[in-house]
Amino acid sequence: MIGFALIEFRIYNTHSLKDKRSVIKRILTRTKQRFNISIAEVKHQDLWQRTEIAIATVASTRHKAEHELQHAIEFLDSFPEWERIGIAYEWL
Repeated sequence: MIGFALIEFRIYNTHSLKDKRSVIKRILTRTKQRFNISIAEVKHQDLWQRTEIAIATVASTRHKAEHELQHAIEFLDSFPEWERIGIAYEWL
């Protein structure tokens, strides 16, 4: 089972694309190290206060994939630098 989530965030206290990239790189690196997922910025690379992140995981059951994605999303939500404004899931 493949679980996929597309998450949109509003980023606070960034004043340039360089600021945005440093925030995103730090958060994505920490998330990759902690969970069994693939994660990347997939949209809004040219906007400095918004981003869209894609997360994917592979597991033997949908329940395990949901569990891994949910924990990763909770971890992403714990960062004060941004706020989640949308999410969409897909299962393959």
